[in-house]
Amino acid sequence: MSYSIYLLRFVEGEVVALNIERFRQATAPYVVEGSQEEGFSQLRTEDGGETDLYHAIHGEVGMSCVTATHFARGAMTGVIVRLAAALGASIVPQDGGPLIFHENDRLHLPADLQGKACVIVPTAEAFEAAIDAL
Repeated sequence: MSYSIYLLRFVEGEVVALNIERFRQATAPYVVEGSQEEGFSQLRTEDGGETDLYHAIHGEVGMSCVTATHFARGAMTGVIVRLAAALGASIVPQDGGPLIFHENDRLHLPADLQGKACVIVPTAEAFEAAIDAL
Protein backbone atom coordinates (compact mmCIF):
# COMPACT_ATOMS: atom_id res chain seq x y z
CA MET A 1 0.00 0.00 0.00
CA SER A 2 1.51 3.36 -0.98
CA TYR A 3 0.54 5.11 2.21
CA SER A 4 2.55 6.60 5.05
CA ILE A 5 2.09 6.29 8.76
CA TYR A 6 4.17 7.79 11.51
CA LEU A 7 5.04 6.25 14.85
CA LEU A 8 5.39 9.06 17.38
CA ARG A 9 5.61 9.00 21.15
CA PHE A 10 3.99 11.91 22.93
CA VAL A 11 4.47 13.05 26.52
CA GLU A 12 2.54 16.08 27.75
CA GLY A 13 1.75 17.13 24.18
CA GLU A 14 5.34 16.97 22.94
CA VAL A 15 7.09 14.44 20.72
CA VAL A 16 9.78 12.57 22.67
CA ALA A 17 12.51 10.17 21.61
CA LEU A 18 11.74 6.55 20.83
CA ASN A 19 13.70 3.75 22.47
CA ILE A 20 16.31 2.70 19.93
CA GLU A 21 16.99 -0.68 21.54
CA ARG A 22 13.29 -1.59 21.50
CA PHE A 23 13.20 -0.52 17.84
CA ARG A 24 16.12 -2.86 17.05
CA GLN A 25 14.58 -5.77 18.92
CA ALA A 26 11.20 -5.40 17.21
CA THR A 27 12.55 -4.97 13.68
CA ALA A 28 15.73 -7.12 13.59
CA PRO A 29 14.00 -10.39 12.59
CA TYR A 30 12.49 -8.70 9.52
CA VAL A 31 15.27 -6.46 8.15
CA VAL A 32 16.35 -7.43 4.62
CA GLU A 33 18.04 -4.16 3.65
CA GLY A 34 19.35 -1.07 5.42
CA SER A 35 20.19 -0.56 9.07
CA GLN A 36 19.59 1.60 12.10
CA GLU A 37 22.72 3.58 11.30
CA GLU A 38 21.55 4.29 7.74
CA GLY A 39 18.17 5.60 8.90
CA PHE A 40 16.37 3.27 6.49
CA SER A 41 15.29 -0.36 6.73
CA GLN A 42 13.28 -2.54 4.43
CA LEU A 43 11.37 -5.23 6.30
CA ARG A 44 9.89 -8.45 4.99
CA THR A 45 7.60 -10.89 6.80
CA GLU A 46 7.13 -14.62 6.31
CA ASP A 47 4.09 -14.03 4.06
CA GLY A 48 6.20 -11.87 1.71
CA GLY A 49 4.81 -8.55 2.92
CA GLU A 50 7.22 -5.64 2.93
CA THR A 51 7.51 -2.09 4.20
CA ASP A 52 10.07 0.67 4.06
CA LEU A 53 10.95 2.28 7.39
CA TYR A 54 12.64 5.64 7.77
CA HIS A 55 14.08 6.23 11.23
CA ALA A 56 16.81 8.84 11.34
CA ILE A 57 18.59 9.68 14.58
CA HIS A 58 19.10 13.39 15.15
CA GLY A 59 21.98 14.10 17.55
CA GLU A 60 20.96 14.43 21.17
CA VAL A 61 17.28 14.37 20.21
CA GLY A 62 17.59 10.69 19.27
CA MET A 63 15.06 8.94 17.09
CA SER A 64 11.88 10.97 17.25
CA CYS A 65 9.84 9.31 14.50
CA VAL A 66 9.54 6.14 12.49
CA THR A 67 7.83 6.48 9.13
CA ALA A 68 6.43 3.37 7.44
CA THR A 69 5.65 3.52 3.73
CA HIS A 70 4.53 1.00 1.13
CA PHE A 71 3.45 -1.46 3.82
CA ALA A 72 1.66 -4.67 2.96
CA ARG A 73 -1.42 -5.92 4.72
CA GLY A 74 -1.21 -9.16 6.63
CA ALA A 75 1.76 -10.08 8.77
CA MET A 76 3.45 -6.72 8.14
CA THR A 77 0.63 -4.73 9.71
CA GLY A 78 1.08 -6.94 12.76
CA VAL A 79 4.79 -6.07 12.84
CA ILE A 80 3.99 -2.35 12.64
CA VAL A 81 1.46 -2.55 15.46
CA ARG A 82 3.83 -4.55 17.67
CA LEU A 83 6.59 -2.04 16.93
CA ALA A 84 4.33 0.88 17.92
CA ALA A 85 3.32 -0.90 21.13
CA ALA A 86 6.95 -1.72 22.00
CA LEU A 87 7.90 1.93 21.49
CA GLY A 88 4.92 3.28 23.44
CA ALA A 89 4.07 5.19 20.27
CA SER A 90 0.89 6.38 18.67
CA ILE A 91 0.25 5.46 15.05
CA VAL A 92 -0.45 8.66 13.13
CA PRO A 93 -1.81 8.04 9.61
CA GLN A 94 -0.97 10.58 6.91
CA ASP A 95 -4.61 11.63 6.65
CA GLY A 96 -6.32 10.80 9.91
CA GLY A 97 -6.26 11.08 13.67
CA PRO A 98 -3.84 9.15 15.85
CA LEU A 99 -4.45 5.54 16.72
CA ILE A 100 -3.68 4.86 20.37
CA PHE A 101 -3.77 1.66 22.40
CA HIS A 102 -4.94 3.04 25.77
CA GLU A 103 -7.41 5.80 26.60
CA ASN A 104 -4.92 7.41 28.99
CA ASP A 105 -2.55 7.95 25.99
CA ARG A 106 -5.02 10.57 24.74
CA LEU A 107 -3.95 12.94 27.52
CA HIS A 108 -0.37 12.96 26.21
CA LEU A 109 -1.32 13.94 22.66
CA PRO A 110 -1.15 17.57 21.54
CA ALA A 111 -4.48 19.28 22.32
CA ASP A 112 -5.47 19.52 18.65
CA LEU A 113 -5.11 15.75 18.22
CA GLN A 114 -6.83 14.56 21.39
CA GLY A 115 -10.35 14.71 19.98
CA LYS A 116 -9.30 13.00 16.75
CA ALA A 117 -7.65 9.99 18.44
CA CYS A 118 -9.14 6.51 18.18
CA VAL A 119 -8.37 3.77 20.69
CA ILE A 120 -7.69 0.40 19.05
CA VAL A 121 -6.50 -2.94 20.33
CA PRO A 122 -2.90 -3.60 19.25
CA THR A 123 -3.66 -6.13 16.51
CA ALA A 124 -3.16 -6.18 12.75
CA GLU A 125 -6.90 -6.55 12.22
CA ALA A 126 -7.80 -3.53 14.34
CA PHE A 127 -5.11 -1.43 12.66
CA GLU A 128 -6.26 -2.41 9.17
CA ALA A 129 -9.90 -1.68 10.07
CA ALA A 130 -8.95 1.76 11.40
CA ILE A 131 -7.01 2.56 8.21
CA ASP A 132 -9.94 1.37 6.08
CA ALA A 133 -12.29 3.68 8.02
CA LEU A 134 -10.28 6.81 7.11
